[in-house]
Amino acid sequence: MNLILWRHADAEDGMPDAGRRLTAKGEKQAQRMAAWLRKRVPGKPRILVSPARRAQQTARALARKFEICEEAGTAAEPGALLKAAGWPDGGGTVVVVGHQPTLGQAVALALTGRPDEWSVKKGAIWWLESRGRGNVAVRAAAAPDMV
Repeated sequence: MNLILWRHADAEDGMPDAGRRLTAKGEKQAQRMAAWLRKRVPGKPRILVSPARRAQQTARALARKFEICEEAGTAAEPGALLKAAGWPDGGGTVVVVGHQPTLGQAVALALTGRPDEWSVKKGAIWWLESRGRGNVAVRAAAAPDMV
């Protein structure tokens, strides 16, 4: 299984939190990362996206159908997020577009077994591959300014 955890791109400040939109910088970040992903993601991934507007805007840059997923929302728990994605035993590729600190905690949980406070930059991805029996590989970790 391939799991790609993608933090939403740069968003405007303000309230309500769920309605915050991407900034012009965020739109560019999302487009840049989406172009990189489209060239590399195998097949037709399942895409799970936070209900927050900024996450949905980020996901739309992929130009693929996605599902709204509460487990990827702003109040999500890392274990619930990984379970919703089917990690580590699911098949195919799953892309999750969500938020900090949950995404950083989910990366740490998937790699170490503990949901530590790891940072994921705005618009960045962590691409993990489960190879069975607890064997996990990091296929990529990239920020929009690197691709």
